[in-house]
Amino acid sequence: MTATDTIQVVPVARPGAMHTRDLLGEGLLWSARQQALFWVDIIGQQINRLDLASGLVAEWDVPDMIGWVLERESGPGFIAGLRGGFATITLEPFSCVLIGAPEPDLPRNRMNDAMVCPRGSIWAGTMNMDGETPTGHFYRLDPDLSWSRVDSGYRIANGPVLSADGQWLYHTDSALGRVYRFAYRGDGTLGPRETFLDFPESWGSPDGMTIDSQGGIWIAHWGVGCVSRFLADGTRTHCIDLPASQITNLAFAGENLDRLFVSSAADGVDEAQGGVLFEVTGTGFRGCPTPRFGG
Repeated sequence: MTATDTIQVVPVARPGAMHTRDLLGEGLLWSARQQALFWVDIIGQQINRLDLASGLVAEWDVPDMIGWVLERESGPGFIAGLRGGFATITLEPFSCVLIGAPEPDLPRNRMNDAMVCPRGSIWAGTMNMDGETPTGHFYRLDPDLSWSRVDSGYRIANGPVLSADGQWLYHTDSALGRVYRFAYRGDGTLGPRETFLDFPESWGSPDGMTIDSQGGIWIAHWGVGCVSRFLADGTRTHCIDLPASQITNLAFAGENLDRLFVSSAADGVDEAQGGVLFEVTGTGFRGCPTPRFGG
């Protein structure tokens, strides 16, 4: 269950950027179209882009807390999850336009994490700002920009991913230390919620997730400074330590999807590398292509 000798963890330099760390790094997204890695700083209200060819990092300020950006298939730019709801964002020139607020009656809620499924829909969770009150929900945003609520009762909704075989959708409540799974149906609906993993206290809290091409489920551990790989039966096969405690998200990137990037948070800790973006090399695994939103 430990990392092999070939694995290396390297902090990513940020030439061209004003910031070297994120208050709350999240929402890692590999864009094959742009050959760039995107991620956000939720508290810092910022979008970051790492160009893999040049190594340069660009930054854009956002007028609201932002949980994620996801590429659009036909429209320009991205769909984003803001504190106020779903929005469209373009970067050059910068534009941010609200699509709609799914929770106007819950002003203390915000978007937290999301993914796109092969049907082109976005699956996104919300959470209360205090991380304790179970007012979070799980939504599906379809390509026609309509949304529906598919699950409720979350304290910190996090890390949705779809299994490599398309059979299961995994979703987390970080505050409970629990990873759920739902049967994913061909029409885009979900089966009943099941518990996939309960994290023991020594593992910290499950945060963002990603999938490799062999079916492994990778989970960021908030609070204990590592990422782990699990099989579909819940067996933990790998654990990779990182030099920051608050690990938030991870994604495979690069032309061959064999470069693993990991985000972290500086907020609330006094750590030399808290909030740094890391690259993990030598895992021997590759990720799956990232679908784009169909609208």
